[in-house]
Amino acid sequence: MKNVGFIGLGIMGKPMAKNLLKAGCKLVVYDINADPVRELVAAGAKEGKSSQDVASQSEVVITMLPNSPEVKDAVLGEKSVIQGAKPGTILIDMSSISPIASKEISEKLKQKGILMLDAPVSGGEPKAIEGTLAIMVGGPHETFENVKDILGAMGSSVNLVGEIGSGNITKLANQIIVALNIAAMGEAMVLATKAGVDPEKVYRAIQGGLAGSTVLDAKMPMVLDGNFKPGFRIELHIKDLMNAIDTANELGSPAILTGRVLEMFQALKAEGKGRNDHSGLVQYFEKMANVEVRKKK
Repeated sequence: MKNVGFIGLGIMGKPMAKNLLKAGCKLVVYDINADPVRELVAAGAKEGKSSQDVASQSEVVITMLPNSPEVKDAVLGEKSVIQGAKPGTILIDMSSISPIASKEISEKLKQKGILMLDAPVSGGEPKAIEGTLAIMVGGPHETFENVKDILGAMGSSVNLVGEIGSGNITKLANQIIVALNIAAMGEAMVLATKAGVDPEKVYRAIQGGLAGSTVLDAKMPMVLDGNFKPGFRIELHIKDLMNAIDTANELGSPAILTGRVLEMFQALKAEGKGRNDHSGLVQYFEKMANVEVRKKK
Protein backbone atom coordinates (compact mmCIF):
# COMPACT_ATOMS: atom_id res chain seq x y z
CA MET A 1 0.00 0.00 0.00
CA LYS A 2 1.13 3.57 -0.76
CA ASN A 3 1.67 6.42 1.68
CA VAL A 4 -1.79 7.97 1.95
CA GLY A 5 -2.91 11.32 3.31
CA PHE A 6 -6.48 11.83 4.48
CA ILE A 7 -8.01 15.29 4.93
CA GLY A 8 -11.49 15.52 6.50
CA LEU A 9 -12.40 13.19 9.37
CA GLY A 10 -16.13 13.80 9.78
CA ILE A 11 -19.00 11.31 9.99
CA MET A 12 -17.84 9.63 6.78
CA GLY A 13 -14.15 10.43 6.65
CA LYS A 14 -13.20 9.04 10.06
CA PRO A 15 -14.42 5.46 9.46
CA MET A 16 -13.07 5.54 5.90
CA ALA A 17 -9.64 6.49 7.23
CA LYS A 18 -9.84 3.72 9.83
CA ASN A 19 -10.50 1.18 7.08
CA LEU A 20 -7.38 2.36 5.25
CA LEU A 21 -5.36 1.72 8.41
CA LYS A 22 -6.88 -1.76 8.66
CA ALA A 23 -5.82 -2.38 5.06
CA GLY A 24 -2.21 -1.58 5.94
CA CYS A 25 -1.87 1.95 4.57
CA LYS A 26 0.68 4.30 6.10
CA LEU A 27 -1.70 7.13 6.88
CA VAL A 28 -1.20 10.84 7.61
CA VAL A 29 -4.39 12.64 8.68
CA TYR A 30 -5.60 16.20 9.11
CA ASP A 31 -8.84 17.83 10.22
CA ILE A 32 -9.69 21.23 11.72
CA ASN A 33 -11.32 19.29 14.59
CA ALA A 34 -8.63 17.80 16.86
CA ASP A 35 -10.75 15.00 18.36
CA PRO A 36 -10.97 12.66 15.33
CA VAL A 37 -7.28 13.33 14.59
CA ARG A 38 -6.37 12.12 18.09
CA GLU A 39 -8.59 9.06 17.57
CA LEU A 40 -6.88 8.17 14.28
CA VAL A 41 -3.41 8.76 15.75
CA ALA A 42 -4.30 6.38 18.59
CA ALA A 43 -5.27 3.83 15.92
CA GLY A 44 -1.90 4.11 14.18
CA ALA A 45 -2.04 7.16 11.89
CA LYS A 46 0.37 10.10 11.89
CA GLU A 47 -0.89 13.65 12.49
CA GLY A 48 -0.46 16.20 9.72
CA LYS A 49 -0.22 19.87 10.68
CA SER A 50 -2.05 21.14 7.58
CA SER A 51 -3.27 19.99 4.17
CA GLN A 52 0.10 21.07 2.79
CA ASP A 53 1.94 18.98 5.39
CA VAL A 54 -0.23 15.94 4.63
CA ALA A 55 0.42 16.26 0.90
CA SER A 56 4.18 16.62 1.39
CA GLN A 57 4.26 13.18 3.05
CA SER A 58 1.89 11.33 0.71
CA GLU A 59 1.82 9.64 -2.68
CA VAL A 60 -1.99 9.69 -2.63
CA VAL A 61 -4.09 12.36 -0.89
CA ILE A 62 -7.79 11.81 -0.13
CA THR A 63 -10.14 14.67 0.68
CA MET A 64 -13.56 14.08 2.29
CA LEU A 65 -15.05 17.51 2.92
CA PRO A 66 -18.53 19.11 3.02
CA ASN A 67 -18.72 21.00 -0.30
CA SER A 68 -16.88 22.72 -3.15
CA PRO A 69 -15.58 25.75 -1.16
CA GLU A 70 -13.99 23.53 1.50
CA VAL A 71 -12.37 21.30 -1.13
CA LYS A 72 -11.01 24.31 -3.04
CA ASP A 73 -9.60 25.75 0.19
CA ALA A 74 -7.92 22.48 1.23
CA VAL A 75 -6.54 21.76 -2.24
CA LEU A 76 -5.79 25.22 -3.67
CA GLY A 77 -5.79 27.65 -0.72
CA GLU A 78 -3.19 28.56 1.91
CA LYS A 79 -1.15 25.64 3.32
CA SER A 80 -2.97 23.44 0.83
CA VAL A 81 -2.43 20.22 -1.10
CA ILE A 82 -1.13 21.98 -4.21
CA GLN A 83 1.62 23.63 -2.14
CA GLY A 84 2.81 20.37 -0.57
CA ALA A 85 2.29 17.74 -3.28
CA LYS A 86 5.06 16.59 -5.60
CA PRO A 87 4.48 16.03 -9.34
CA GLY A 88 2.89 12.60 -9.80
CA THR A 89 0.92 12.80 -6.55
CA ILE A 90 -2.68 11.61 -6.94
CA LEU A 91 -5.53 13.55 -5.31
CA ILE A 92 -8.73 11.57 -4.79
CA ASP A 93 -11.54 13.92 -3.85
CA MET A 94 -14.22 11.75 -2.27
CA SER A 95 -16.40 14.72 -1.27
CA SER A 96 -19.75 15.27 -2.98
CA ILE A 97 -19.23 18.56 -4.83
CA SER A 98 -20.17 20.27 -8.08
CA PRO A 99 -18.73 18.46 -11.11
CA ILE A 100 -17.86 21.89 -12.48
CA ALA A 101 -15.71 22.52 -9.39
CA SER A 102 -14.05 19.11 -9.83
CA LYS A 103 -12.97 20.06 -13.35
CA GLU A 104 -11.70 23.47 -12.22
CA ILE A 105 -9.62 21.93 -9.41
CA SER A 106 -8.27 19.22 -11.71
CA GLU A 107 -7.11 21.77 -14.30
CA LYS A 108 -5.17 23.75 -11.68
CA LEU A 109 -3.58 20.60 -10.25
CA LYS A 110 -2.62 19.41 -13.74
CA GLN A 111 -0.50 22.55 -14.19
CA LYS A 112 1.63 21.33 -11.25
CA GLY A 113 1.80 17.74 -12.48
CA ILE A 114 -0.68 16.52 -9.86
CA LEU A 115 -3.26 13.93 -10.97
CA MET A 116 -6.87 13.91 -9.76
CA LEU A 117 -9.89 11.65 -9.50
CA ASP A 118 -13.33 12.69 -8.27
CA ALA A 119 -14.72 9.73 -6.33
CA PRO A 120 -17.83 10.52 -4.28
CA VAL A 121 -19.48 7.77 -2.29
CA SER A 122 -22.91 6.44 -1.40
CA GLY A 123 -23.97 4.35 1.57
CA GLY A 124 -23.85 6.72 4.52
CA GLU A 125 -22.12 6.18 7.85
CA PRO A 126 -23.06 2.48 8.26
CA LYS A 127 -21.38 1.46 5.00
CA ALA A 128 -18.46 3.80 5.66
CA ILE A 129 -17.89 1.89 8.91
CA GLU A 130 -18.28 -1.49 7.18
CA GLY A 131 -16.03 -0.49 4.28
CA THR A 132 -18.80 -1.34 1.82
CA LEU A 133 -19.42 2.05 0.21
CA ALA A 134 -20.38 2.46 -3.44
CA ILE A 135 -17.65 4.61 -4.98
CA MET A 136 -18.27 6.45 -8.27
CA VAL A 137 -15.06 7.58 -9.94
CA GLY A 138 -14.24 10.11 -12.65
CA GLY A 139 -10.79 10.57 -14.17
CA PRO A 140 -8.07 8.89 -16.24
CA HIS A 141 -8.19 5.09 -16.42
CA GLU A 142 -4.47 4.70 -15.62
CA THR A 143 -4.78 6.87 -12.51
CA PHE A 144 -7.84 4.89 -11.40
CA GLU A 145 -6.02 1.57 -11.80
CA ASN A 146 -3.14 2.94 -9.75
CA VAL A 147 -5.35 3.55 -6.69
CA LYS A 148 -8.09 0.94 -7.14
CA ASP A 149 -6.75 -1.10 -4.22
CA ILE A 150 -6.94 1.95 -1.93
CA LEU A 151 -10.53 2.65 -2.96
CA GLY A 152 -11.33 -1.05 -2.50
CA ALA A 153 -10.35 -0.78 1.17
CA MET A 154 -13.26 1.64 1.66
CA GLY A 155 -15.88 0.31 -0.75
CA SER A 156 -17.34 -2.92 -2.06
CA SER A 157 -18.40 -1.33 -5.35
CA VAL A 158 -15.77 0.80 -7.11
CA ASN A 159 -16.59 1.93 -10.65
CA LEU A 160 -14.87 4.27 -13.09
CA VAL A 161 -17.70 6.01 -14.94
CA GLY A 162 -15.88 8.52 -17.16
CA GLU A 163 -13.63 11.57 -17.25
CA ILE A 164 -13.07 13.97 -14.36
CA GLY A 165 -16.40 15.26 -13.03
CA SER A 166 -18.24 12.07 -14.01
CA GLY A 167 -18.02 10.73 -10.48
CA ASN A 168 -19.89 13.73 -9.14
CA ILE A 169 -22.45 13.62 -11.99
CA THR A 170 -23.12 10.01 -10.98
CA LYS A 171 -23.39 11.00 -7.32
CA LEU A 172 -25.89 13.76 -8.17
CA ALA A 173 -27.98 11.22 -10.09
CA ASN A 174 -27.77 8.92 -7.05
CA GLN A 175 -28.85 11.69 -4.68
CA ILE A 176 -31.82 12.65 -6.84
CA ILE A 177 -33.03 9.05 -6.87
CA VAL A 178 -32.51 8.63 -3.12
CA ALA A 179 -34.31 11.90 -2.29
CA LEU A 180 -37.28 11.07 -4.51
CA ASN A 181 -37.46 7.56 -3.05
CA ILE A 182 -37.58 8.94 0.50
CA ALA A 183 -40.23 11.49 -0.49
CA ALA A 184 -42.37 8.77 -2.12
CA MET A 185 -41.97 6.56 0.93
CA GLY A 186 -43.01 9.38 3.26
CA GLU A 187 -46.05 10.35 1.21
CA ALA A 188 -47.18 6.74 0.83
CA MET A 189 -46.74 5.77 4.47
CA VAL A 190 -48.51 8.88 5.71
CA LEU A 191 -51.41 7.94 3.43
CA ALA A 192 -51.50 4.42 4.93
CA THR A 193 -51.31 5.76 8.48
CA LYS A 194 -54.03 8.35 7.85
CA ALA A 195 -56.24 5.54 6.53
CA GLY A 196 -55.74 3.59 9.75
CA VAL A 197 -53.54 0.86 8.25
CA ASP A 198 -50.44 -0.24 10.17
CA PRO A 199 -47.46 1.30 8.25
CA GLU A 200 -45.12 -1.48 9.37
CA LYS A 201 -47.41 -4.08 7.81
CA VAL A 202 -47.65 -2.01 4.64
CA TYR A 203 -43.86 -1.88 4.50
CA ARG A 204 -43.54 -5.65 4.94
CA ALA A 205 -46.19 -6.29 2.29
CA ILE A 206 -44.53 -4.16 -0.40
CA GLN A 207 -40.93 -4.88 0.58
CA GLY A 208 -40.50 -7.79 -1.81
CA GLY A 209 -42.40 -6.26 -4.73
CA LEU A 210 -41.54 -3.67 -7.35
CA ALA A 211 -41.81 -0.83 -4.81
CA GLY A 212 -39.19 -2.48 -2.61
CA SER A 213 -35.77 -0.82 -2.64
CA THR A 214 -32.52 -0.40 -0.75
CA VAL A 215 -33.73 3.04 0.29
CA LEU A 216 -36.98 1.62 1.68
CA ASP A 217 -35.14 -1.05 3.68
CA ALA A 218 -32.59 1.41 5.04
CA LYS A 219 -34.95 4.24 5.95
CA MET A 220 -38.36 2.77 6.77
CA PRO A 221 -37.19 1.07 10.02
CA MET A 222 -35.80 4.44 11.16
CA VAL A 223 -39.11 6.16 10.44
CA LEU A 224 -41.08 3.47 12.30
CA ASP A 225 -38.85 3.98 15.36
CA GLY A 226 -38.99 7.77 15.08
CA ASN A 227 -35.20 7.64 14.94
CA PHE A 228 -33.80 10.49 12.87
CA LYS A 229 -30.24 10.33 14.20
CA PRO A 230 -28.18 11.19 11.13
CA GLY A 231 -26.46 8.73 8.91
CA PHE A 232 -26.83 11.42 6.25
CA ARG A 233 -28.12 14.81 7.33
CA ILE A 234 -30.95 16.75 5.66
CA GLU A 235 -28.68 19.80 5.36
CA LEU A 236 -26.15 17.74 3.36
CA HIS A 237 -28.85 16.39 1.06
CA ILE A 238 -29.96 19.99 0.48
CA LYS A 239 -26.39 20.78 -0.62
CA ASP A 240 -26.37 17.85 -3.04
CA LEU A 241 -29.74 18.72 -4.55
CA MET A 242 -28.69 22.35 -4.98
CA ASN A 243 -25.58 21.14 -6.82
CA ALA A 244 -27.82 18.88 -8.92
CA ILE A 245 -30.12 21.77 -9.86
CA ASP A 246 -27.19 24.10 -10.62
CA THR A 247 -25.66 21.43 -12.87
CA ALA A 248 -29.02 20.71 -14.53
CA ASN A 249 -29.48 24.43 -15.24
CA GLU A 250 -25.97 24.62 -16.67
CA LEU A 251 -26.73 21.70 -19.00
CA GLY A 252 -30.33 22.64 -19.82
CA SER A 253 -31.69 19.46 -18.22
CA PRO A 254 -35.01 19.39 -16.30
CA ALA A 255 -34.96 19.00 -12.52
CA ILE A 256 -38.66 19.34 -11.72
CA LEU A 257 -39.07 16.68 -9.03
CA THR A 258 -35.66 17.47 -7.57
CA GLY A 259 -36.71 21.07 -7.05
CA ARG A 260 -39.89 20.07 -5.26
CA VAL A 261 -38.15 17.71 -2.85
CA LEU A 262 -35.47 20.35 -2.23
CA GLU A 263 -38.22 22.72 -1.08
CA MET A 264 -39.47 20.05 1.36
CA PHE A 265 -35.99 19.56 2.82
CA GLN A 266 -35.52 23.33 3.12
CA ALA A 267 -38.85 23.66 4.97
CA LEU A 268 -37.65 21.09 7.51
CA LYS A 269 -34.30 22.84 7.88
CA ALA A 270 -36.18 26.10 8.59
CA GLU A 271 -37.91 24.25 11.45
CA GLY A 272 -34.53 23.33 12.96
CA LYS A 273 -34.44 19.79 11.57
CA GLY A 274 -31.49 20.25 9.21
CA ARG A 275 -29.30 17.89 11.24
CA ASN A 276 -31.92 15.11 11.17
CA ASP A 277 -31.27 12.08 8.99
CA HIS A 278 -32.77 12.57 5.53
CA SER A 279 -35.34 9.88 6.40
CA GLY A 280 -36.80 12.69 8.52
CA LEU A 281 -38.36 14.01 5.31
CA VAL A 282 -41.39 11.97 6.37
CA GLN A 283 -42.03 14.70 8.96
CA TYR A 284 -42.98 17.11 6.16
CA PHE A 285 -45.89 14.85 5.19
CA GLU A 286 -46.73 13.95 8.81
CA LYS A 287 -47.18 17.62 9.69
CA MET A 288 -49.54 18.19 6.77
CA ALA A 289 -51.65 15.13 7.61
CA ASN A 290 -51.40 15.48 11.42
CA VAL A 291 -50.30 11.85 11.89
CA GLU A 292 -47.07 10.06 12.76
CA VAL A 293 -45.80 6.98 10.91
CA ARG A 294 -44.68 4.80 13.80
CA LYS A 295 -44.72 1.19 14.99
CA LYS A 296 -47.93 0.15 16.72
CA LYS A 297 -47.41 -0.31 20.45
